[in-house]
Amino acid sequence: MQTPSLKILACFAASAIFAAAGSLALAQSPTPPAPGQVPTHLVKEGTTIKVSEHVYVIPDEKQPQVPNVGIIVGTKGTLVFDPGMGRKSGEIVLREAKKVSKGPELYIVNSHFHPEHTTGEMSFPPDTRILRAAAQQRDVEEIGMKWVQTFASRTPALAGVLEGFTAFRTPTEIFEKERMLDLGGVRVRIMRLGPGHTQGDTIAFVEEDRVLFSGDLVMKNLFPAFATPQSSGRAWLASLDLLDKFQARAVIGAHYPLSDASVIGEYRDYLKALQARVVELKKQGKSSDDVAVQVRGEFQKKYPDWAQPIRIHPAATVFYKESDG
Repeated sequence: MQTPSLKILACFAASAIFAAAGSLALAQSPTPPAPGQVPTHLVKEGTTIKVSEHVYVIPDEKQPQVPNVGIIVGTKGTLVFDPGMGRKSGEIVLREAKKVSKGPELYIVNSHFHPEHTTGEMSFPPDTRILRAAAQQRDVEEIGMKWVQTFASRTPALAGVLEGFTAFRTPTEIFEKERMLDLGGVRVRIMRLGPGHTQGDTIAFVEEDRVLFSGDLVMKNLFPAFATPQSSGRAWLASLDLLDKFQARAVIGAHYPLSDASVIGEYRDYLKALQARVVELKKQGKSSDDVAVQVRGEFQKKYPDWAQPIRIHPAATVFYKESDG
């Protein structure tokens, strides 16, 4: 088990969008692998790090379709936040969780419904308690399996990872807005925000440790993805304002490096600047597509270290639609 010092943690440097048919109007494409990297789409076993007294993370290491998996440990139970994609990743996450668990209770919470954040649930025991926001449950019921099928159709490797997944598990509990979970000696505040990345964006804040799992709402050096027709720039900005109030010591996004609370401000600055520029160009009489193309070029230059600049285009389209200018 790797344990970074507080100094290292504080300095931690810390999928594209394409048109699709029917209710899959927008979907993420795979994050490109690093040079020489062969994507397995699996959570990497034996890489778990201890972030704080009660919090562990299995880092995604920028692997395509792999989330940062959270493991929050109390004396009564353990919460897994985003158990990875498919049977093998789920088995790996379960083994890693068992290494650090203290109590018999086991919970799963998902940041959103996309397959790399949910389908690892298939490997967890039947008595695992799945807590899901009502809006996220609607995503699951309406388009969850369509996304699984879309992912599986992309490459043989993804098809193999998702083999055997035929249905999402029925949640043990559905909550509307917020759920406080007491794991024994540590409390986790679970909240549905959005619609931002998806309708059911869900975050988890570990109160005693001030560690925030922000899902796709905040990620270090990765452009935000407006991934559904319901995605809202205004709602996303409101969510960032709420996340700021937690005054988190560490922020763990759904993907890419762990960070501190400054990453929330970075996302806000980007989205506000993009919003303002879109409004300015719209007032000049430019079309939505022309504006999106122009701002993609501009903001890609402003943020050269951020990955997935193709995501700027749909974000600009959302802000154009929301603008009264």
